[in-house]
Amino acid sequence: MADNTIKKIFDTHLLRRILSFAKPYKSTLYFAVAMSIILAALTPLRPYLIQLSVDKYINHNLLQGLIWISVFHFGVLVVESLLRFWFMYRINWLGQTVVNDLRKSVFRKIVFQNISYYDKTAIGTLTTRTINDIEAVNDVFSEGIISIVADVLTIIAIIIVMFVTDWKLTLICLTTFPFIVVATYFFKESVNKSFQRVRNAVAALNAFTQEHITGMYLVQAFAAEEREMKKFKEINKEHRTANIKAIFAYSVFFPVVEIILAVSMGLLVWWGAYRMLHYEVTAGIVIAFVMYLNLLFRPLRMLADKFNVLQMGMIAGERVFTVLDSEEYMKEKGNFSANEMEGAVEFKNVHFSYKKDVPVLKGISFKLEPGKTLAVVGHTGAGKTSIINILNRLYEIEDGEILIDGRDVREYDVDNLRSHIGIVLQDVFLFSGTVCDNITLRNKEIPRERVEEVTKMLGIHDFIMSLPGDYDFDVMERGNTLSQGQRQLLSFARALLYNPSILILDEATSSVDSESEQLIQRAIDTLIKGRTSIVIAHRLSTIRKADQIIVMERGEIIERGTHQSLIAAQGHYYKLYTAVEKGEEEKML
Repeated sequence: MADNTIKKIFDTHLLRRILSFAKPYKSTLYFAVAMSIILAALTPLRPYLIQLSVDKYINHNLLQGLIWISVFHFGVLVVESLLRFWFMYRINWLGQTVVNDLRKSVFRKIVFQNISYYDKTAIGTLTTRTINDIEAVNDVFSEGIISIVADVLTIIAIIIVMFVTDWKLTLICLTTFPFIVVATYFFKESVNKSFQRVRNAVAALNAFTQEHITGMYLVQAFAAEEREMKKFKEINKEHRTANIKAIFAYSVFFPVVEIILAVSMGLLVWWGAYRMLHYEVTAGIVIAFVMYLNLLFRPLRMLADKFNVLQMGMIAGERVFTVLDSEEYMKEKGNFSANEMEGAVEFKNVHFSYKKDVPVLKGISFKLEPGKTLAVVGHTGAGKTSIINILNRLYEIEDGEILIDGRDVREYDVDNLRSHIGIVLQDVFLFSGTVCDNITLRNKEIPRERVEEVTKMLGIHDFIMSLPGDYDFDVMERGNTLSQGQRQLLSFARALLYNPSILILDEATSSVDSESEQLIQRAIDTLIKGRTSIVIAHRLSTIRKADQIIVMERGEIIERGTHQSLIAAQGHYYKLYTAVEKGEEEKML
């Protein structure tokens, strides 16, 4: 990633693409460019006024003229300060506004990516792209291209005025210029490499921290704290080393610039004094040149740093664009919307795999009539969950057809399709917020009365009312203040609140205690009546009443029928059922 990425500062296409986000605010961009030109022209004015004050008024004791030029000088200072304030404010406003728009675009892209995208992209990496990298893009505007243009124009303006004032003195002062160029080049290259390492280390830190905080239960359950801490120390050490190298470059560069400035100043004093003794220059010119040199070296000190900021912003921009340019989104969204669904589901010779050449489903075919219940049984890894993943188009199939009410799911508008399918998963995810927020998914259009109606139907209203704050109880991040069973109950209410035409239960009662399961089982019996349901159950007791049962093995359907017919056949399902009777359910499913 190193060399090619570092060269991106010369990628004008990338720079134009970043700047294209400022198009809606081009008036501010033009204003900033105009201000940089005006400020560049004003910068040499104050030293020139000092020169006039010394040579024309102080040397000739013209007090009245000195007062007026001092007042004018003060006015120039005020105007320049106000213009510089407004210039800095507007370019930073532009940067933050572009960041706001860009971050919304990135998050929208992330939200609409296929689920397969997240199977191979670390959450911490996406967090870095959305926050850290986009913030670096802001620097392209606030401290990068516009600021560099302003500094370069200032340097040019000062050098021109110096040459016009006294070209010999200017050449003497600029004899150290090659040294500053060489020092700047080495500083830029050193800091650039260090910043690249810092960016990579930040991404690694974010990914590692996000993953381990999320999986802290496993880390502690397997006493892996010290081992994981050792890994974290290594990543953190890389981050520290990269930053220290950047700090070292700064620590060397700025003193070198001060030395070069001191040498230039010494040459100025020596040559200026010599020529003053020979009446070739005035004291005012020498004093003005002292100010010119300070004004010249001020942007020179920061120019290399700003080039690095620009370069890092472009590298960050390239990373952000890899997210924006990702093609892993649903290309066939369909445009058919159904106000209501009967719920007929049919799979026709469906083939599916998460990874190429590693088939998960092999020619799956079944038909489920509206209002009927299908149970899917099989060992872990048989492909049960994959069926529901492709039914609501979280993943795309490779071959075959999936029909709902006789229409291919690819013809449906995706949001419309998913709004008619309610899902309850084994691993329940709750967002930070209240119980009510998690049931409604923060849909303000759903009244509290409707939420309570559903929870009463499920028999969990009393449980919610027993919580501190009842429906306003804060479940905290991932629902950590609730038990697994309680989270499962809330997920039932969440799924059933929207009155789906098709209800999917993916091992939804496996983490619920016996008492809660009885409550849910009664609610399920009521709720699936007249509603098409697909039940993937860990406990066979939850699927005995299914209208149809399919038994899966290694991505294929090996048996199908009702509970009674499959028991009578004494095949694979019979063995599973017998294992349950012997208390070996956990081993068999």
